[in-house]
Amino acid sequence: MAKRIAIDLGTTNVRVFIPKKGVVVDEPSVVALQVENNQIVAIGTEAKKMIGRTPESIVAAHPLKDGVIANYNISETMLRHFINQVSGRIRLGKPEVMIAVPVGVTSTERRAVIDATLAAGAKQAYLIKQPIAAALGAGIPIATASGNMIIDIGGGTTEVAVIALGDVVAASSARVGGNKIDASIAAYIRKKHNLIVGEQTAEEIKKRIGSAIEPKKEMKMEVSGSNAITGLPESIIITSEDMVKAIKPPLADIIATVKSVLQQTPPELASDVMDKGIIISGGSALLRNIDTLLTKVTGVPCQVAEDPETCVVKGAGIAVEHLDAYKKSVLWARE
Repeated sequence: MAKRIAIDLGTTNVRVFIPKKGVVVDEPSVVALQVENNQIVAIGTEAKKMIGRTPESIVAAHPLKDGVIANYNISETMLRHFINQVSGRIRLGKPEVMIAVPVGVTSTERRAVIDATLAAGAKQAYLIKQPIAAALGAGIPIATASGNMIIDIGGGTTEVAVIALGDVVAASSARVGGNKIDASIAAYIRKKHNLIVGEQTAEEIKKRIGSAIEPKKEMKMEVSGSNAITGLPESIIITSEDMVKAIKPPLADIIATVKSVLQQTPPELASDVMDKGIIISGGSALLRNIDTLLTKVTGVPCQVAEDPETCVVKGAGIAVEHLDAYKKSVLWARE
């Protein structure tokens, strides 16, 4: 039975970490419901397969939007499902749960996460700022006086922070991430080729041929969807050059957020960041050449963390396992 659990409650994925066991759950944060009685049909991977393919009687939706809870009841049910999955339905005691939240969350959004976690069966709920969790998970020594900078690009938010002495010194959060990149791809294809593609297709295109800057070798992919004018099915060929143009707007927002944090950083810490470089984590850090683009626009060497997708949940796991050591980094707790 898990006494302590860490959860990365992401817009696109929910990951659960148990100290000494590692990441035990990594599933899409999607819930499929029956429209008439709100009964849950599927959660996670099964529900994601239904997106864009459901009959009118079923709706598949993301209960989190831009890194925060958009639908309280569904989020609570999803949390309960994953907590039960890792600690069994018959429990002797309730687990202590650490949840990573974006830096820019309001106190209301924070309370919603705490309440949903307690209602889902936690004995105590702790919150940790996402960039601190990501830095811990990426193996950055956050407790030192030396400054470290991290860019965590998730599905719903991009968190940029400079961390020193175990807490955030300068930070900014933009509600742009992998989902906005997917939406940008779909909008570009519709505008340029009159082809409507679903969100799953847009995500697949991003993974296969998406790139932040023009790759050395051009990549191509056949894409199918509905013609915006005739409504009939159609296939076209998309190139990586198209992708670079398509994802420019959301990447410009991410760059602006990074620059604003660099401008807020105290000079002593800025020189530390210049020496050590910037670490990039989060699922969208897997976008080709994102490190090259960020190095070019900031003038600071950037590199992608090892296993960037699980940095946040691993860091939250380290914090929940060594609660006393990371008391300062934990945002808020309630029994």
